Order: sequence, then structure tokens, then C-alpha cells
Amino acid sequence: MRSVRRAGLALTAATALILAACSAGEPGQSGGSASAGGSETGSGGAGGDGITIGIKYDQPGLGLKEGNDFTGFDVDVAKYVAGKLGYSEDKIKFVESVSSQRETLLENGSVDMIFATYSITDARKERVSFAGPYFVAGQDLLVAADNTDITGPDSLNGKVLCSVEGSTSAERIRDEHSQQTELYPAQTYSECVELLSAGTVDAVTTDDVILAGYAAQSQYEGKFKLVGKPFSEENYGVGLPKGSDKCEDVNTAITTMIDDGTWEELIKKNVGESFTPNPSQNPPKVQACA
Repeated sequence: MRSVRRAGLALTAATALILAACSAGEPGQSGGSASAGGSETGSGGAGGDGITIGIKYDQPGLGLKEGNDFTGFDVDVAKYVAGKLGYSEDKIKFVESVSSQRETLLENGSVDMIFATYSITDARKERVSFAGPYFVAGQDLLVAADNTDITGPDSLNGKVLCSVEGSTSAERIRDEHSQQTELYPAQTYSECVELLSAGTVDAVTTDDVILAGYAAQSQYEGKFKLVGKPFSEENYGVGLPKGSDKCEDVNTAITTMIDDGTWEELIKKNVGESFTPNPSQNPPKVQACA
């Protein structure tokens, strides 16, 4: 059974790589995606009268694109911060920012800032600047509702885990659990959840708030459960070009959002029904810009 699953994973991975290669040179994708290969400007474009903000398109409760609508906690925080910087909502252009491209999008000017479950790390600070954090999450595991084998990070021996390439979650599994687990690096968490639903992988691992958003989707009702034993601390920051002069202003906006009660309202609106943030870490205190 394991060999059959590995063969299926290998075929899926190969297909994903082919598709990625075919689209790598394309300019902005349909619906507002920004290419990692060059700046996309225009109404709300980087350097214009508006502002271009990178978000996730496939994370329910955080950053989700449905038709021409963008919803989620990251999206609402981005709107609030942009408003404090002087940009009305009609001056905001949202573009897709997948995990593996975030630094590049900031470096080449495709986006002005990124709100995309973007964990602040020392390695990333070498290439970009961060404001925030505006939320603190913890890496956890999503499994089938009837799974009794996986109870935390110490019970992953022989299991196949899915996470997104370029994420801190995937790197942590490689660094700390590669001897006991097999990691399938996907392009999106939606892909991971579909693989879990099909029984191709044993668990999906990323931040608890992201997993809770997927588990709460109507099509997956009753199918999954969160293990509930976080094994990291993920500080979600606002990604900015290295040395950006907007960092202090963004920090001020985040602090105001927390102090005036908007932060709590946005949590309840977007993920509060299915998830309660760790009260010992949230709401967070912003860090000094660096």
C-alpha cells in the first residue's frame, strides 16, 4: 500500500512540476496574480496612485478569492492597514502571493506589501522587511476525523505529510522530522487537503488557524479534525521590500487596529466560529522594524 501511495505521489508531484514550468514565464495570472518574474502595475499597481497587496487565494478564513471577491482575516487586516496609510479600498489591488514566491515578489516590485500568513523569520529578514506581527499561530496537524494514530509530532513515524513548498511548516518537517516521515511538498494547501481527503497522505501540516479554516469548509464538514498540539510559534508579519519606509506606519496601524477593538472583530468575523486564538500570544505586540 505504501509503495502504491508513493507512486501516486510521485506522479502528482511530476504533474505539478510540469504545470509550474509551463506557467513560470507568464505575466500576471488571470484574476490578479502577480508574476514572480516582473512587476505588474496599473490601477493600484506598485508605484502608482494605488497599492498592490499580495495575499493567498486559497486559504478559507484568511485569504480566499471567489470570483471577484476577496475575503479572510489577512484581507481585512490588509484593508485596515491600507486605509490607515491613506488608500481607500478602490485603490487596493490584490494579487496572489504563493509561499515560494513571496520574497521575489517584494524584491522585484510586483507588490508593495504582503499579508499572506507570512511568518517572520531571521532568514527572510535577510531579503525583506517585516512589520507586525498581527497574529501568532502555531504549527499543527490536520488528519481524518477517524484517525487515532496521529496524536502529535511524536507520532509521525512512517506517515506521509503534506505541506506547501517554501513554507516554514515544510522546512520544520524537513529539519526536525525527516528521519521518520515522508514530506509531500505541494504548491497550495488546497492541494494538500484534497490529498488528505482522498487518503493519499496521512496528514496536512501548517499553522493551526489555516487548518481550522479548511476543516470548517462545508464540503469537508465532519471529515477532518485538528490534532490540537501546536509545536511552533508563527508570528504573522506584513512583508515589505527591504528597508521600506512604510514599516513604522504599518506597525502604528496594526497597534491601532488591536487597541480600537477591530482586531478582535475581524478574528470573530473570519475564523472565530471554528477557532480560538491562543490567548497567551494573541493579540500580539508589534516588533521593532528591522
